[in-house]
Amino acid sequence: MLTGLGILFLLMLILSFTTLPFWGYYWLGTSQSKITGKPHYIILLGGGGMPSESNLMRAYYVFRAANESTQSKIVISIPGDLADPACTARLVAEELTSKGIDSRRIEFEALGTNTRSQALYLQQLNAEKLTDKSILLITSPEHMRRAVLVFRKAGFTNVSALPAFEKALETNLLFKDDDLGGNKLPVPDIGNHPSVRYQFWNHLKYEILI
Repeated sequence: MLTGLGILFLLMLILSFTTLPFWGYYWLGTSQSKITGKPHYIILLGGGGMPSESNLMRAYYVFRAANESTQSKIVISIPGDLADPACTARLVAEELTSKGIDSRRIEFEALGTNTRSQALYLQQLNAEKLTDKSILLITSPEHMRRAVLVFRKAGFTNVSALPAFEKALETNLLFKDDDLGGNKLPVPDIGNHPSVRYQFWNHLKYEILI
């Protein structure tokens, strides 16, 4: 008989062939992500080292938001030693300045080690009270809903959010196994079935994230 863990694995396997994991992931990223105007502060909530997929994605969205709101200040909220030029926060700032962002727009919050402590440390930054300012949070989709709710609970009254969704490749990736040559193996031809090659694994990843 299947154990509880086995049943859970089987359920996840079945769900990975549906769109439910994606929509759950999408809901976490967008349910609290309404943007109400140009923010005073664009806040990047860090998610790993640098370079890393998560921080490079977030830096990309910060860059886009900063170009649309040219008067906004940017806060990089990643714990670390700012005296070290190779620390993650400094490297994220370097990524932004390499794209043309003025370094004078960038500030740092380097003490918070989780979303709650980041929100508390950001209540006041460099002698300025941020809870009354409009802020735009940028983080991963699976983290976005919780981040917005945490910041609101910490007293921030004007919170918008921009989830760092990845983009799908626009190129058609279908192929025929026979065209590739090589050794023939007794396995099905999946060249014309991208759902098997990619979608299944992506949906399984979304299930783990949410």
